[in-house]
Amino acid sequence: MPAPKLLLAVILVSMGCGAAQAQVQPAHDPAHVPAPHATANPAAGAVREMSLAQLGVDYAITLRGTQASVGIPFSVRGDELVTAASLQLHYSYSPALLPELSHLAVTVNDVAVATLPLPREGAGQPRSATIPIDRRLVGDYNRINIELIGHYTRECEDPAHSSLWAKVDASSSLRLTAEPFAAHADLGTLPVPFFDPRDPRRLRLPFVLGDNGFPTLEAAGIVSSWFGALAGYRGAVFPVSAGVLPADSNAVVFAMPGTTVPGLQLPDIQGPGLAVIDRPGDPIRKLLLVMGRNPAELRTAAAALALNSRALSGSTTAVANFQEPPVRRPYDAPRWIAGDRPVRLGELAAAEDLNVEGYTPDVVKVNLQVPPDLFAWRSRGIPLELGYRYTPRAHADQSTLNINLGENFIGSLPLRAANPNPWWNPFARTLLPDGTAGERKTIHLPPLALGARSQLRLHYYFQPDAGPCKALLGNVRGSIDADSTVDISRLPHYLAMPELAAFANGGFPFTRLADLADTAVVLPDAPGQADQEIFLALMGQLGNATGYPALRVSVGGASKVSQWAGKDLLVLGSLQGQPLFAQWAGRMPLAHGHGVQAFRVGTWFDEALKFVAGTRRREDLPSVAQMAISVGGQDAALAGFESPLAAGRSVVAVVASAESQSALLNAMMSPEMLRRIQGSTSIVRGTEVHSLLGGETYYVGRLPPVAWVQWKLSRNPLLLAGLVLALAFIGAGAAYFSLQRRAHRRLREGPPS
Repeated sequence: MPAPKLLLAVILVSMGCGAAQAQVQPAHDPAHVPAPHATANPAAGAVREMSLAQLGVDYAITLRGTQASVGIPFSVRGDELVTAASLQLHYSYSPALLPELSHLAVTVNDVAVATLPLPREGAGQPRSATIPIDRRLVGDYNRINIELIGHYTRECEDPAHSSLWAKVDASSSLRLTAEPFAAHADLGTLPVPFFDPRDPRRLRLPFVLGDNGFPTLEAAGIVSSWFGALAGYRGAVFPVSAGVLPADSNAVVFAMPGTTVPGLQLPDIQGPGLAVIDRPGDPIRKLLLVMGRNPAELRTAAAALALNSRALSGSTTAVANFQEPPVRRPYDAPRWIAGDRPVRLGELAAAEDLNVEGYTPDVVKVNLQVPPDLFAWRSRGIPLELGYRYTPRAHADQSTLNINLGENFIGSLPLRAANPNPWWNPFARTLLPDGTAGERKTIHLPPLALGARSQLRLHYYFQPDAGPCKALLGNVRGSIDADSTVDISRLPHYLAMPELAAFANGGFPFTRLADLADTAVVLPDAPGQADQEIFLALMGQLGNATGYPALRVSVGGASKVSQWAGKDLLVLGSLQGQPLFAQWAGRMPLAHGHGVQAFRVGTWFDEALKFVAGTRRREDLPSVAQMAISVGGQDAALAGFESPLAAGRSVVAVVASAESQSALLNAMMSPEMLRRIQGSTSIVRGTEVHSLLGGETYYVGRLPPVAWVQWKLSRNPLLLAGLVLALAFIGAGAAYFSLQRRAHRRLREGPPS
């Protein structure tokens, strides 16, 4: 039987097995715990403490009813063993509960581990319990159940009474002590141990670059984008070391003949190849070797790793007869909803995630990632053909299927009652063979609520039968039809730029082609370590946006930028290290000063011009402002503008140094900060983000001719007024000449006889 492993994923409210006792305290003052990182391999006996909010549950869990429960999955890294674990649980409960009949029951993988009494003393007040967790209960994938057994009277009671409640606070924390163990070095286990999908923390994977040249960075960018796609919502950072192995960590090493890494004996390189080996002197940590005799072979090895990792086996393999896939088509990123056909919800979510049961069911969640440049102006919305089933109600009540798009409420659909005689009730539902009622509706999702990373949330609300002595039926179910479809194929692609929200959330415009074939990353001619790390992290972000590695991204120095005039440019560097920031200062909202660098966006004249010329305006973002950033590098900035090298091409400038690197990457990977990156310029200062909108507006994409004319006229009052005047003059002229001809004709004909 395999040894139990580290529980590392979600919200654990677990207790010790059998004789383990929970220590209950009456009050709690929650403390903030910094977001954890998943290092390539933690130190032996490492102790980590993570709040439930950091593990993905950022809200209070509320249990209602006589037998309400919540299930919480968690998982365990494959290369660690849990040697000790405990849960600091913070909770509260209703003062109306009878102590002798009420308690909180906690199970781990269906094994009862603890029962928390609910005494009258301290009821309604925050309480805390320290709960030891027996590591023998923990496997790879696990589930915690917290159940409220609650009663407020010894007589007949209402199962839906408002006094039946208990809450578990999201500040509850999980404390783990974990020991790493040695595993066999095998390419067949990839991406483990370098990335473990069971680990919910941000990935931190060091890269060792034997050669800091741009071809090596291109290969490293392919690999980092692959790991970024795997990391997904977690985010990923890639510390860079030049020819030195990082301490106490797994790492990826890029090697060509002549590469020397102290303490590491590289194999003889005969062509593009991949290998996983033990770190010298440390069988627990592993090194992933990406090898080639020249930059082209190194890039081939990186591409083979990103595309064919599941086909690899053994500790070493040579890459032979590798054929790169054809160039991707626009908007065909694997993680984006297809734009050429209706997409089934069954393609976007697993079948088991579309089914719920019970009176307090989980929310059905379906991720909807769409291209950021969808143009839905004057459209009814994005059609959602929604099929759904549910246990029919015994009689008409307020039960509904509630539809949300992220935090935006879209609408609700009534769950109707069944009737054995539909002739008498035209609203009665015909039951399906399994006893459920099925319906199908067309819902139009509002375009403004659908961002690059949106989530469709469908929540069944089954109204319990109110009143005492009425038992709740246990067979209440709901299901979303996997054949339900969402269709964006009728929407054109057209977007006002610059728009940093499209870049921060969807990598646009670079991700228009998922392999980044139309993208060039421009670094300083001699990039420093911070420049390289920011580049790799951003490649990981773009890989996360598309779900595809950056196979065709171009990487080079500022002196070679002219050769990429036909591409979208991602320009990285510090204010002092990147010469393009000075050369393109006229395009960027930059104003030089003493001791500071100022971002200036807009003037009073620009504001007046916006009304006349129809320039883009947003009430939620300032457009007349000047904000100073430190020349010393403590602040980072993002700026978007049209490429000075080619009309219609975009530039995103990422201004950051070693001092501001951490704040910038945290902003790009933190949902709370990410949503504040928008407009044309964003300043990142510590944990704050300030966004502005200004500068020249340009458009990318294409509209149908009629829609283009309508859009231009709606955005340009002066042009619209001129067109109206021109039409008036044309009409007046036509009327004048028509009347003149009639007058001349009547004069020729003379007076009537």
